[in-house]
Amino acid sequence: AVVGAGLGGSAVTYFLQQHFGPQVQLDVYEPAGVGGRLATITVNKQQYESRGASIHTLSLHMQDFVKILGLKHRREVAGKSAIFSGEHFVLEETDWYLLNLFRLWWHYGISFLRLQMWVEEVMEKFMRIYKYQAHGYAFSSLEELLRSLGGDAFVNMTQRSVAESLLEVGVTQRFVDDVVAAVLRSSYGQSVLVPAFAGAMSLVGAQGSTWAVEGGNKLVCSGLLKLTKANIIPARVTGVSLHSSEGRALYQVHYEGSEGQGSAFYDMVVVTTPLHPSRSNFTFENFEPPIANFPGAFQPSVTSVVHGYLNSSYFGFPDPKLFPFASILTTDTPNLFFNAMDNICPVNISAAFRRKQPQEAAVWRVLSQQPLDKQQLKTLFRSYYSVQVTEWQAYPHYDAAKSLPPIVLHENLFYLSGVEWVASSMEMIAVAAKNVALLAYNRWHQDLEKIDQKDLMHKVKTEL
Repeated sequence: AVVGAGLGGSAVTYFLQQHFGPQVQLDVYEPAGVGGRLATITVNKQQYESRGASIHTLSLHMQDFVKILGLKHRREVAGKSAIFSGEHFVLEETDWYLLNLFRLWWHYGISFLRLQMWVEEVMEKFMRIYKYQAHGYAFSSLEELLRSLGGDAFVNMTQRSVAESLLEVGVTQRFVDDVVAAVLRSSYGQSVLVPAFAGAMSLVGAQGSTWAVEGGNKLVCSGLLKLTKANIIPARVTGVSLHSSEGRALYQVHYEGSEGQGSAFYDMVVVTTPLHPSRSNFTFENFEPPIANFPGAFQPSVTSVVHGYLNSSYFGFPDPKLFPFASILTTDTPNLFFNAMDNICPVNISAAFRRKQPQEAAVWRVLSQQPLDKQQLKTLFRSYYSVQVTEWQAYPHYDAAKSLPPIVLHENLFYLSGVEWVASSMEMIAVAAKNVALLAYNRWHQDLEKIDQKDLMHKVKTEL
């Protein structure tokens, strides 16, 4: 049984079938629509991404899914970004790459190079996971996984803030306050106190090229489930109870659907929905020792998709025709009521498509912590046709002191969503899904040589 049909659920279903073979029976429980947080919203008969919007070029599992499913990359529509302090723009992108570099250097010295080197070093080590997974290696805890990639340094990066780590490598406080804060506010809705590892993953997404799926990123989820011919059960799982049969653990999954309550027995269960009291009231019965409650809270996030005319004079451009930016990030300023906003393109982009001119009505996605009130909407927009608001518990509220959630809850009962406490992105979830599928497979076949191995870099080299 797989609980949840978001990206984690659909990816783990696909990987489980890949490893266990086509004869494995897979039931996926999902009370809402397939895709989870990868959702779209309709404005004027066009669909737009409301949440998980961009995927980094280095996201190898996501790249693979798109290839396997015959999906396409969405056409890029260029647009410039700027960082707003509530009073003025602290940094503005131009059409000239060299001028952008010069501006960064002029404002911040070599801080941006130091940041880049730090992020690249983290990514270079992180990319080892693909090699390990290709050789069938899996990890029974998030700490083991991180340790195998970057030693204790990676584990420590989940315990200390990104600001602390960057100041240590010589990035200036001003660069952290202006640029790093703006990136983290737009990706996690949080400050530079998020853990260094989550921060690094977010900063990778901010530099370098990103892409999205033509037709919407959620097509990856529905595509993977269709490909595996998994049985989708439209019901909400309320709990799991443990039984045993011939010395082997057997799990009874209890659920509620439109037909009422029901339950079914499974050899193996993967939970891909968050198990935090604020997010679910999931119960575990007959487990000894009992499965503990998960500490930690989730960060509320509000997405407002507004079809209207931007009030460019709020940003210091009285003539809307001259407003050059498609995306606005913000610094951590007390009076700022939004984290970021961008002029978004539909999920289907024709060859003739062009971005709306700044003086025309366009579709903007505004990210904030609280729903925007009338006055705030009036501040950002001269007038608008429609506002669609989605409130969701988006990301873990990162608090550096917490320990990481477990992956193995019981013999063949696994928890996938805990990876979000390391970092939350589509690729992190895909990596965790592959790890859980390999872990489940190796444990089922008692192949302990493939679990939590030390010095994997050396092992993989000798295997090659």
